[in-house]
Amino acid sequence: MPLFHLLLVAAIQGITEFLPVSSSGHLILLPKLTGLEDQGLVIDVAVHVGTLGAVVLYFWPDAAKALAGFGRLLRGKIDTPGAFLALCLIAATVPIVIAGLLLRLSGLDAAMRSTALIGWTMLIFGLVLYWADRTGVQARKADGWTLRHAAIMGLWQVLALIPGTSRSGITITGARQLGYTREDGARLAMLMSIPVILGSGALLGAEVVVTADADAARDGAIAALLAFLAALAALAVMMRLARRISFTPYVIYRCLLGLILLWIAYA
Repeated sequence: MPLFHLLLVAAIQGITEFLPVSSSGHLILLPKLTGLEDQGLVIDVAVHVGTLGAVVLYFWPDAAKALAGFGRLLRGKIDTPGAFLALCLIAATVPIVIAGLLLRLSGLDAAMRSTALIGWTMLIFGLVLYWADRTGVQARKADGWTLRHAAIMGLWQVLALIPGTSRSGITITGARQLGYTREDGARLAMLMSIPVILGSGALLGAEVVVTADADAARDGAIAALLAFLAALAALAVMMRLARRISFTPYVIYRCLLGLILLWIAYA
């Protein structure tokens, strides 16, 4: 694959994976709007690995605490903050795993890749984010995350299976609606992404192991590195902005892109 194409895919995935603007929507639109070939599963897996590495590194203290807690959880112990965090992440992940498997088995996932649908979800869920951000109080901190709130945010996350919704955007919406501060809501949304990206990357990886060759492996390594760097930069920018301003700039971008896509789809 040409280096420019790899750079484009990795940059789009890395930047949009954690910003509330939908990475899947942008990647689906890339071949539709540019005429470039679909990047294929090998590159999809690679950019997932890259973004996973970025979020784990950026939130390493939390990720390490959850990992250590998961070990205690396997032994039936929920006696540390890490074990409780691991339990909350599991509760937040189960709904999207079940819904994703049902969607994949039904074949509906392939049918939900139209420009019109992405346009509508960009617009609608952008406005929902605006509503939650404007009406939600900023009273709760991430350290006070409860199992009930984790499950509620997990149900919000299921909506991310619809292309154009944005996994980070919809989970931040859920967090703001529950009263978490912008920074802490974003932090929880990013932590929730770790098991989801890990699971989806493993699922895609299982499909390409038998087909990948040396050239594909080289392209994948390049794409993973580029996505890692782009995602790390995007995380730093988003978390810094979350401390200072609202999510309105992302809402404006979503609405403008949604309207453009609807015009393209229906013109």
